[in-house]
This record gives sequence, structure tokens and C-alpha cells, in this order.
Amino acid sequence: MATITARPRHDGSVGFTAQIRIKRGGKVVYTTSQTFDNEKDAKTWAARKEKELALPGALDAALHPSGTLEQAINRYVEASRKEIGKTKAQVLEAIKRDSIAGMDCEDIRSRDIVAFAERLGVGRQPQTVLNYLSHLSAVFRIAHGAWGMRLDPAEMDRAMVALKSLGAVQKSARRDRRPTIDEMNDLVAHFVDRSRRRNALPMHLVTVFAMFSTRRQEEIIRIRWDDLQPGRVLVRDMKNPGEKMGNHVWCDLPPEAERIIAQMPRRAPEIFPFTTDAVSASFTRACKVLGIEDLRFHDLRHEGVSRLFEMGWTIPQVACVSGHRSWQSLQRYSHMRAIGDRWVGWAGLDQIAPAKEVDDGPNTAPATDA
Repeated sequence: MATITARPRHDGSVGFTAQIRIKRGGKVVYTTSQTFDNEKDAKTWAARKEKELALPGALDAALHPSGTLEQAINRYVEASRKEIGKTKAQVLEAIKRDSIAGMDCEDIRSRDIVAFAERLGVGRQPQTVLNYLSHLSAVFRIAHGAWGMRLDPAEMDRAMVALKSLGAVQKSARRDRRPTIDEMNDLVAHFVDRSRRRNALPMHLVTVFAMFSTRRQEEIIRIRWDDLQPGRVLVRDMKNPGEKMGNHVWCDLPPEAERIIAQMPRRAPEIFPFTTDAVSASFTRACKVLGIEDLRFHDLRHEGVSRLFEMGWTIPQVACVSGHRSWQSLQRYSHMRAIGDRWVGWAGLDQIAPAKEVDDGPNTAPATDA
């Protein structure tokens, strides 16, 4: 039988501790307790817990805990046959440093997840908190079925409903920032000047390639010379929900992007043998120096995709370049009108990647679907 005890707290409030003790042969073999802000919640928890422990085999299972959340995370990382990305690995390590990681899996309820999210929310945006919980959800989804660790996905679902209602988590706002021609001119001029320094990154080539190829930063640095064929390139580990590592996709390569590649020396297996940190830092620093506000490297991909739609390309044709697996992801561009290519004859491209004869960049959509 459970006992409910009222206990004064340091802040003057009163907590109600529900405790369950089970004896066998006159000895206490199992005890568990939890404290609540009101007596009603304490009684509700105690009644539910007693009912659970009365089920066949429940007490024996309780006497042999399934492990802590930290152990479940470690098991998840060790068992995953897919390589875990850098960001996901960092998030999971950060979760392990929170107090929730020390809780036994079966004791974690939605309120514990909500409290964890509230701690995460101090100094972080709701979008970041959602990212943390999304990675943690993956552990909840498989821990019980795969290893018998009693993490309840339903508790995670209930927590997410509550957090969304509270505004504590939310998806990132859709960005529509596109670089202007003047901004790209300034960036190219800045990077060309910097490229004269010893061991400087050819950021003028990387930046322009990102725009015309529609490739993400991490995809660019993984492209190898062996991945290149006339008019197309193999994009390795393309970002895709639920799958990234090993997700290799052939994508069409616009002529402007091929002109950039032609400027790169074959000094390494990779066409752009740099690091994402170096590329990101150089781009951010240049924007700051030039006074270009709120422009991110990823906005170059958005510009590249937008350009293709403005040139009159269809969703299937654009998807062959961008690599979008779901055409629905490109519906956000459906409002764009075919107004032509604003980058046709752009002097910045001719400056860093002169055409051999005439500019062969496409001005209209392909004759047939790609």
C-alpha cells in the first residue's frame, strides 16, 4: 500500500511524496517514490504504479531495472549501423550531461521530458530545442523493442504535444533570403583578392559553385573527381530525413557549375579539398567585412533553386539538379514566375571562370524532362 507524505520545501511550498514499499518474507524487496506539487497527483501516480506492479512479472522486472537513459543513448550509438552525423552525435552527448540522463528509463514520463526541454530552452531557440528532442525521440522509438529498455514513446509524444502548445518547440522559419547581384559581386571581388594570399581558400570558386550547382556546403567538400561525369555529379551522403550516410545521389550539373570545376586543380581526390568549418568561417567573415547582413551560405542553394524555376524549369527538372527526393519539398517555389535568368551574362562568373568560346549557360528550360 502506498503512503503519501506532505513535506515542506525550502521555498515554503509543500511537496507530496508518494512511496510504495513491497515486502517478501517480511523484508522490503522493492521501494520507489516520487514527489509532486499536490496530493491528487501523488495519489494518481501511486495508484497507477501499484496497478503496474501487480501485473504478472512486473515486480521481477522492476527489481532488475532496464537501465538509465544515458545507457540507452550509449546503446543506440553503439548499435547503429548507420554512421551518426556530427551534429546528432554532439546533441546526444549534450543530453547525457543533463540530469534526465541519470533517470531509469521506465521512470521517465512526459513531465520529465517537458522539464528537460525547459532547461534546454534557457539560452536556446525553440527550433534548437526541437532538434534536440527529435534526436532523443529516435532513442525512444527503438530502445524498448530492440533491447528491452523501457522507454515509452507515448510519453515522448505527449511531451511534444504539450511543448508545441506552450511554444517551447517549433520548426525553423522558412528563409527566403537571396543574395543580390551586387552582393555576389562584392563577395567575388573580396574572395579573389584574398585568394592571392598563400594557402588561401578559393572561396570565390566555392561560393559561385554553391549557387549554380545548388549544392549544400557539406556536399561540396565531399565531391570527388571520380564522382564527376559530363553534365552530372554523384553527391555523397545527401541530406535526407531519417537517412544521410550512404545516401548517394546522381544530380545534374548546370554548365555554370562545370565551368567552376574546370578551374580547380587536381591536387587531391576531392574537387574542393577543404573543411566545412573553414568554408563557413570564411563566408561569415566576408559578409561581416562587406556589411552584408543576414546572408548565410545555405542561402546560395535557395538562390540556385529559385533561379531554375525563374528560368521556367519544372519541378521534376529542378529536382534532378537539387536532389530533392520528394517533389513536395519544392512546392514552396510553385508561386515563382518564369521571368528569365537574372544571372545570364553575369560578369562575376566570366571573371573567375571564363567560357572557352561563348557563354553556354542555359537560358531556357531543357527541351524534355530531366
